[in-house]
Amino acid sequence: MSEILLEYHRNGAYLKVIAVDAETGEEVSAMGPANDPVSVKNLAIQKLKNKLQTLKPPRTGYWA
Repeated sequence: MSEILLEYHRNGAYLKVIAVDAETGEEVSAMGPANDPVSVKNLAIQKLKNKLQTLKPPRTGYWA
């Protein structure tokens, strides 16, 4: 995985974290309580990792 860029937006009691993969430009966001920014950040990163996994081409070949 390449570099991950994070962007934080606070709106009252809520925090929105946007995670962007620097190599592919894929982007996801996560929202949560502003008093727990680490959890919201970790959620955004995990969502991005999951999204990038689904974008990988399927393996080809024969299964024995």
